[in-house]
Amino acid sequence: MCKSLVVGRSHSIYCILPPHMLEHIAKKGDEKQRARAIDTLSTDHTMRQFRSVQAASFTQRRAMPMPAAAAPSAHRSIYTANQSETLPGAIVRAEGAGASGDVCVDEAYDGLGATFEFYLEVFHRNSIDDAGLPLLGTVHYGQDYDNAFWNSQQMVFGDGDGTLFNRFTIAVDVIGHELTHGVTEHTAGLNYLGQAGALNESVSDVFGSLIKQYVKKQTADQADWLIGEGLLAKGVNGVALRSMKEPGTAYDDPTLGKDPQPDHMSKYVHTTQDSGGVHINSGIPNRAFYLAAVEIGGQAWVKAGRIWYETLNDSHIKPSSTFKGFAQLTVSNANRLYGANSAESAAVTKAWKEVGVL
Repeated sequence: MCKSLVVGRSHSIYCILPPHMLEHIAKKGDEKQRARAIDTLSTDHTMRQFRSVQAASFTQRRAMPMPAAAAPSAHRSIYTANQSETLPGAIVRAEGAGASGDVCVDEAYDGLGATFEFYLEVFHRNSIDDAGLPLLGTVHYGQDYDNAFWNSQQMVFGDGDGTLFNRFTIAVDVIGHELTHGVTEHTAGLNYLGQAGALNESVSDVFGSLIKQYVKKQTADQADWLIGEGLLAKGVNGVALRSMKEPGTAYDDPTLGKDPQPDHMSKYVHTTQDSGGVHINSGIPNRAFYLAAVEIGGQAWVKAGRIWYETLNDSHIKPSSTFKGFAQLTVSNANRLYGANSAESAAVTKAWKEVGVL
């Protein structure tokens, strides 16, 4: 589903573009677009193996004591691959340095910073691993590379081809989404398969959207709840990669296909593709979060986000969690945080019922 050259050890690769979109491009795009999509999709089997390795090591990581961390402080390093596929590349901006003048470099730097600040200020989390992990990013990866990914060590951004996709540093929620895969690795460790995998993707969408809302200082009713707004190039019929508010409506384009995300369990997609449809069925828990956040009101990261974050860190969560199991834990955490008869708990319960999970 994604392509990366990382020498020395295997890492999980989490890409922002879903494989069903790449598959449609491989069938309907022009010659160059088809070649790029096929090249990306060709590594699908290898990436599944990477994820299996990561999932197998999660239990050991969760049991290990966290190392002592210094006072929380961002440590960002932005590199350029100069259109190669060698990582990390040449460093172009280190923590504290001024703007480089390269829009991709500076957007990556700011996006990593916004994600670090969000987790620290809202949840008192010290970087992705809660132990001060330095945040690395590589821009200008590959030739017109149509993707961005987190490989369990760093962020990697393609420049996009300019006809279907713009530069992948353009959307702060995409950066927040990918880095949140790292947070999930260090907390719930959700398997990248079936409903657990769809929850993994949904959690990244949730916090990616919250990071964008945090940057824009938006309340839940002011937010657009789109993931990847600005990524689609001019002329593409769509507004984003996904809509948390209205799953299935983000795009409908001859080359990209139609957004296939369901918004209710009655429309759950049973498939062996994409690790059991992790990028498709994530629309169901995405909409549940949207409904809960809007019902609760105010800034979504304050209460709804807190409930989801506490659930990620709940000792009862399992890497193989189902939608129902995750939903029950969110209700449990809402009860613990705000009271069993609270408006917050009622909103969370109502949201999961509305999408057919509870």
